[in-house]
Amino acid sequence: MSHFNQHLATRRQFLAASLAASAGWMSLASAADAATPEPIIDIHQHTSYHKRTNAELIAHQRAMGVTRTILLPAGSLVDRTSTNGGKYNGLGGVGAGGNETVLAVARQFPKEFSFGVNEVTDLAEAGAEINKYVDLGAIIIGEQKFTVECDSPESQKLYALATEHKIPILLHFQHGTFNMGFERFYKMLEKFPKTVFIGHAQTFWANIDKNHTDQKVLYPTGKVTAGGLTDKYLSDYPNMFGDMSAGSGLNSLKRDEEHTRGFLDRHQDKILYGSDCSDPVGMGGGCQGSQTIAAIRKLAPNKAAERKILYENAKKLFRFTD
Repeated sequence: MSHFNQHLATRRQFLAASLAASAGWMSLASAADAATPEPIIDIHQHTSYHKRTNAELIAHQRAMGVTRTILLPAGSLVDRTSTNGGKYNGLGGVGAGGNETVLAVARQFPKEFSFGVNEVTDLAEAGAEINKYVDLGAIIIGEQKFTVECDSPESQKLYALATEHKIPILLHFQHGTFNMGFERFYKMLEKFPKTVFIGHAQTFWANIDKNHTDQKVLYPTGKVTAGGLTDKYLSDYPNMFGDMSAGSGLNSLKRDEEHTRGFLDRHQDKILYGSDCSDPVGMGGGCQGSQTIAAIRKLAPNKAAERKILYENAKKLFRFTD
């Protein structure tokens, strides 16, 4: 073999080895990317939900792919009209744990869990309890789930407190039961323009439909006509956000997929992912939280909107740095 041919053969071997090495590094990089899931923030979970253990809660969130969870506590266990004689203690009777329980989990797993603070709306000591836990690091008030009018004087004290502490307040709207008077809520949005309100639950999500006239129907089905109260609140008020959690949120996504695509497009900067799921597994037909993630991924108008809803909106709103 001539000197030139030997040089050419060596050159070919070098190039082949370089390409093989490059392909190997690209394969490793792709594998690393695949092994690093996109982050998800779940703004709505509970301790002791239907007697679920903390270990089951943690496993559930990890199985869903959630990288940070905000735990929403119940208020005090009291017998009064706003708790239906105590029947609605534990957030409507689901057994959710109180302020001290969410603080404990967040302190134990600070990279995965943050916590809120809550108290029965019309308790005289509600303000003091909220102040105490905000000082300890609570980043949201709620979930407010008590039998009061949404514009009651006691509710307004908490809205003002949220403004003072510069943290959101999350409300469970359920006609005839919790935070009643949703049709009047625009007055609160206008009166407290610096308070960030996060709406959630049956009446909030039923009212995406302009034709939703029977407020007693909590889980409506069928086609949706844009322009309902919720649609208007999200469009017209910068301080109104939507929590996509629970069966009510999932129902609103699935009932009319054509409408949902437009709705998620219009409000992609205002919608937050929450699970509010009591399932202990984190996957499968019994896990409403993972079904909501799948529905958002399917129906979001594009990848950028999906990322906003599942992660970026909450990161910005709650000022997370990780």
